[in-house]
Amino acid sequence: MGIRIQQAERRDRELVVSVMEEAFHDDPVSSWVFPDEAHRRAVHGKFLGVFVDVALDEGRIDIAEDEAAVALWLQVPAGAPEEGDPTPALMRETADPDNERCELVGRLTGAIHPHDRAHAYLLMIGVRPGRQGEGIGAELIGAELERCDREGLPAYLEASSARSRTLYERLGFRLLGRALDLPDGPPMYPMWREPRTG
Repeated sequence: MGIRIQQAERRDRELVVSVMEEAFHDDPVSSWVFPDEAHRRAVHGKFLGVFVDVALDEGRIDIAEDEAAVALWLQVPAGAPEEGDPTPALMRETADPDNERCELVGRLTGAIHPHDRAHAYLLMIGVRPGRQGEGIGAELIGAELERCDREGLPAYLEASSARSRTLYERLGFRLLGRALDLPDGPPMYPMWREPRTG
């Protein structure tokens, strides 16, 4: 396919949030965090905007040239993270202060995130619904995975659906431990990929 990829800048924030909102509007985890569809439509973009801001400030966001897909990456060093990550509380405060699930999802995924080795962390990837199934997401991820392979760096993500888990398995990710079962909600799949050599 050979898509061109550009790196997002601060001015691209609303575009990235828009792609993410479209891509994740009916996602099982987003539907668990915000069960009421009309309410989800009202606050979901604010919730996802926290992830976008973190990636803009601390990592990198790749955008497919036709703006059909975005990928949010962080570089995670080895070693235990600092206590008291403020991001989950910020997710709740920003999007929906009365909804504890906004914060809980971040705390639960943070608790299972591995920190024994430095790695690339695919925080989120979103493909506009009308473009899903074309291989754009795999190509967007693949560009970073090629760099990981060259540098001998593993990669990590949490798949939010069985469908996305299957895509990530095709790219070399494997389930790390067992699925994270959200309380009264869907499973999330922590996945790890060792760099490929040769």
